[in-house]
Amino acid sequence: MDRLRQRADFLAVANGARVNSPAFVLQSRPRDDGGPIRVGFTVTKKNGNAPERNRIRRRLRELVKRLDPVSMQPHHDYVLVGRRDALSRPFATMLDDLRIAFSKPARHTAKGSHTGSHKGQSKGRGPRTDCIGPGTAPAASRKPD
Repeated sequence: MDRLRQRADFLAVANGARVNSPAFVLQSRPRDDGGPIRVGFTVTKKNGNAPERNRIRRRLRELVKRLDPVSMQPHHDYVLVGRRDALSRPFATMLDDLRIAFSKPARHTAKGSHTGSHKGQSKGRGPRTDCIGPGTAPAASRKPD
């Protein structure tokens, strides 16, 4: 079993299937090559300060170490996205959650591929304010005199 380290690999797995748990989200993606199972770990800044995030990441790594690789599908990439509940949830419960996540059918997301920046393009989110001239403000933003 190897680790995912490249950002492109994490982004590719993010577009795959996912299974939610109180302490983590398991994302998976099949690969076409004959390589080993690869696992990545990520915890966002909204989950706490650096020591808390590191503790979540360490607990997730230990979960994967204790899980038998037979439950994982060969030639797949997996990413465990840590949640704040991973700090307080009992380790045995998290291990059971991970076993269930690997055994249940994954929910596939319908995310499109993000190929680049869309600067300056309107995505139907309302009027563009960068092309409105002086004195032609939208009616909703006018203030009464």
